[in-house]
Amino acid sequence: MAKSLTDLPEHDRPREKMLRKGAGALSDKELVAILLGFGTKGHDVMSVAKQIVRLVDDHHGRPDLTDLQSVEGVGPAKAALIAAALEFARRRIRPEGVKIKTPLDVLPLVRHYADRLQEYFLCISLNGANEVITCRVVSVGLVNTTQVHPREVFADPITDRASSVALAHNHPSGDLAPSKEDIGVTRQLRKAGEILGISVLDHIIFNTKGHYSFLENGYL
Repeated sequence: MAKSLTDLPEHDRPREKMLRKGAGALSDKELVAILLGFGTKGHDVMSVAKQIVRLVDDHHGRPDLTDLQSVEGVGPAKAALIAAALEFARRRIRPEGVKIKTPLDVLPLVRHYADRLQEYFLCISLNGANEVITCRVVSVGLVNTTQVHPREVFADPITDRASSVALAHNHPSGDLAPSKEDIGVTRQLRKAGEILGISVLDHIIFNTKGHYSFLENGYL
């Protein structure tokens, strides 16, 4: 079992891939693997990185040191390194204030979820000028009316005093066409937003190769 990045085949090594293509070409898992450098006995570096990415998502980007150390193979030193990297990025790279004019403006905020094996449903809160307040993960799993309920989607935008929201979720299958569930959820959320006075500007389905906009296709 590979424990460090150098144990991986050269074409699979995240560090070498970054040098060839730049940091933007790496998945979240690969970026975390570079920070870790190596795994531990019984835990290869890529497996540990995958668990950390899931943990960060589950804690909305703000896991504390105790959370990070709950991952097998992560001790105090690695937990501190990951926490420091997350805090550094938060202080300098923030979505707040980004203006959403077209569906393409949403993609930079969500595209790092494109390679996930589960569906991530995201909600972007916007102010009256269509500027981003924040972007959150609402649910992980299949997009349906049980998991993506209006109360879950709009709870935080109401607190944000958002004027509108942009919705997005990835399609791990690779097919960008909306399912019946996708269409049903979108209609339900649009109606709920009308009652609350929070407009649903768009719902984007995306993967690693492209996107589908409900607005552009006449569903909103």
